[in-house]
Amino acid sequence: MKTEDATPTNTAGGTGHGPPAPPDHDHDRARRAGRADLVAAAGGGLLVTAAVVVGRVIQNRDGSLRAQWPPLLASWDPHLGPGTPAALVMAVLVVAYGPPLATRLPWRGLLAAAWAGSTAWVLSMALIDGWHRGVAKRLTTKHEYLRVIDRFEDIPATLRGFTDHIVIGEPGNWPAHIAGHPPGATLTFVWLDRIGLGGGAWAAVFCVVVGSSGVLAALITVRVLAGERPARRAAPFLVLAPAAVWAGVSADGYFTAVAAWSVALLALAATRRVRFPAGAAAGGGLLFGWTCYLSYGLGLMAAVLLAVLVLARTARPVPLFLLGALVVPVAFTLTGFNWWTAYHLLVERYYQGAGGVRPYGYWVWANLACATLAAGLAAVAGVRRSAVAAPGALRALRGGSVAASPEAKVALLVLAALAALLAADLSGMSKAETERIWQPFLLWLLPATALLPRRGVRWWLAASAIPALLINHLLWTGW
Repeated sequence: MKTEDATPTNTAGGTGHGPPAPPDHDHDRARRAGRADLVAAAGGGLLVTAAVVVGRVIQNRDGSLRAQWPPLLASWDPHLGPGTPAALVMAVLVVAYGPPLATRLPWRGLLAAAWAGSTAWVLSMALIDGWHRGVAKRLTTKHEYLRVIDRFEDIPATLRGFTDHIVIGEPGNWPAHIAGHPPGATLTFVWLDRIGLGGGAWAAVFCVVVGSSGVLAALITVRVLAGERPARRAAPFLVLAPAAVWAGVSADGYFTAVAAWSVALLALAATRRVRFPAGAAAGGGLLFGWTCYLSYGLGLMAAVLLAVLVLARTARPVPLFLLGALVVPVAFTLTGFNWWTAYHLLVERYYQGAGGVRPYGYWVWANLACATLAAGLAAVAGVRRSAVAAPGALRALRGGSVAASPEAKVALLVLAALAALLAADLSGMSKAETERIWQPFLLWLLPATALLPRRGVRWWLAASAIPALLINHLLWTGW
């Protein structure tokens, strides 16, 4: 049986005599593709380098970037912590044993291992900064949700007056993260407090454990749309995602998981790979509605949801999905919170603060450098392969044969997420901090790693893990 990495042999004559065998065009194409992957990764590295160099010049000149270590929202702070040994061990174990385990484990065992591995990776990265600074106190700073829990004693009344405190200058205006998100984000932590899980430590554990489940949602989605093989090949990269630097501890990791499960449930409903597809469709819609009330920009996840329907070649789940998606908006609207009014006030506040100072001309491309660091160089190479595969995938889709091409389905899913990310970038409402706030989109770039050849997969995993470890040990990141 010929495999992808098979070495060509001369079969023209039994003793090696006679005319030479024809050149192995597949092998030549594989070599050219491998070189192109390296060029793409090098391009990602150059983009990051340019963003650092140009960013330092601009920031030192006038401070307009509002980032001490551009393009990342970070400051120089070399340090070790209790999570250092665990993070190093996790990286070594996944690089060494992740690919073969992903191939051999039973599917349910792979899902359990992926969730456990992702949780351990994220938590160990957070603990590099120490328990208090990196975990327990991370969500209690002046910008964070837990600072306003006591203002939600009367939830309906607070929601009715929520928009009155978004713009800077209004009495009692909300801290940055509360003003910058719909109230669903803050309500999550209010409800945790109400059930006895109050405080920064419980909030952090919730974000890490729930956020890491997004890996499962991505694996399930890839499996039902493109088959088990690409899902298994992408699994180690999803576990060892560099975005763990910012997922632990951040509410954006939780947002990522909610959005991802919305996609997964729609995929299960569309492919009818679940016992109750109607329930999955409605549940996916419900989660998408909740996603839109966690972050204003996550309505762009509709691009990934649309890709799921296109790849499954059905619109059957749409009515129930939309019905489920209406539940959360209707509930908030009846309570007195107006999403559109809040969004327009947020735009005003955004330009009152850093958004009005940070230059669009720098961040519109430096944001992509942040995304490169958070997704990893392996994802960059995978996105290159997705772009190359896109024309053929679209032709196959129009001809009705895309079901026979798992790579085509992965490529189109990845490019839908890339389109959503680029729309967020071009909007001008994402100037800096995209290594954190784009996590819901970045998750869906990682399945592109399934398109990379098996030969060299450990090098690509190392290329994802090492920069993440360096960033977490050399810089103090984020909020």
